[in-house]
Amino acid sequence: MSARKPETPSRGTKVVTFGCRLNAYESAVMRDLAHGAGLEDAVIVNTCAVTAEAERQARQAIRKARRERPDATIIVTGCAAQIAPERFAAMPEVDRVIGNAEKMTPAALAPGRAGRVAVGDIMALEETASHLLHGFDDRVRAFLQVQQGCDHRCTFCIIPYGRGNSRSVPAGAVVEQARAFVAAGYREIVLTGVDLTAYGGDLPGKPSLGQLVRRLLALVPGLERLRLSSVDPVEIDDELWRLIAEEKRLMPHLHLSAQAGDDLVLKRMKRRHARADLVAVCERARRLRPGIAFGADLIAGFPTETDAMFANTLALVEDCELTFLHVFPYSRRDGTPAARMPPVPPAEARVRAARLRQAGDRALARHLARRAGTLDRVLVERADLARAEDYTPVRLDAAGHAPGQVVAVRLDGDGQGGLIGRPVARQAA
Repeated sequence: MSARKPETPSRGTKVVTFGCRLNAYESAVMRDLAHGAGLEDAVIVNTCAVTAEAERQARQAIRKARRERPDATIIVTGCAAQIAPERFAAMPEVDRVIGNAEKMTPAALAPGRAGRVAVGDIMALEETASHLLHGFDDRVRAFLQVQQGCDHRCTFCIIPYGRGNSRSVPAGAVVEQARAFVAAGYREIVLTGVDLTAYGGDLPGKPSLGQLVRRLLALVPGLERLRLSSVDPVEIDDELWRLIAEEKRLMPHLHLSAQAGDDLVLKRMKRRHARADLVAVCERARRLRPGIAFGADLIAGFPTETDAMFANTLALVEDCELTFLHVFPYSRRDGTPAARMPPVPPAEARVRAARLRQAGDRALARHLARRAGTLDRVLVERADLARAEDYTPVRLDAAGHAPGQVVAVRLDGDGQGGLIGRPVARQAA
């Protein structure tokens, strides 16, 4: 994990974000809340707890912040702070530690607040408050939180203890936020959550994620591109399948929470799918939406994983043509069932992770070869980099396109891990 570029609002407060898109969304909320609360000369570190490395980098960022800004107020929050506030409170560089619920309230960010640690019982929360944002610093796509927390207990995962149980944002608030983003000029929105496909289970009538997406697209006609951050393969509802097939504004890109490709490993992870389910989901999606691309989260070196078990996960990359991989060597998390299982040596886990990344590189090369010579509409991220509808990285072969524009291009050749985009018109599409 690496920190995203710090977001630096006026009045001298910056937010350093680690981890997922949901954290990025919450950092933008905190930026606004801190400004409204009058917090000045402060650094807020929004931590991640997915891996031990993410926590190590957060501690490193805290020490760096104190060196660079010795007089600033340093506030630590996020999943790592929620799960183990005492670890961060023990750091002499830290002034305050606040929990994942508290960080979304202006009172917790107000200057001069009494108390060094404010971390409540995340499991007691039953609702997810919505916050109306108008934009993100240095980002061309908007992240929109629709769900929070997780009811599942995968044996490797500590995140439910940092996020609480599954809670959904009512559809009306989601639509209102999407309209605000579109009015601010955003042409692509990414729906985010901890367990996105669990959306609606706690709301009256139990609406599905697919029903939310259909309502959002119908009520926000100005929204050009909608993307899903990550989905559980076996929780894609029938309405979402119909949208994948029929709705062109829903981008042809699914990121799957796969984790492994071996049935026994998946069982020991307490996942809800088997290997065959992953293959079937990819086959169905390709049948409904030819050309759709897939990403996936994969863990290398899960406890008890043998060479043969790992080989099944390695083969999954080619069997499902997983183009965009997030690969993690297994990271032991105290308090999880997997931490008590016989471990794979860390060095071997790193070797397996490297082999998975190499397989991902080969899958990306095959994907790029298939896309060469086709037309697409790309979202410009920087002057020289854009993303196609299926998330293919594209290097623009022409200057003058501002970040946030959508440009019609022909995809050609190899652009160093991506394709070269040659605009077919001088104006944004």
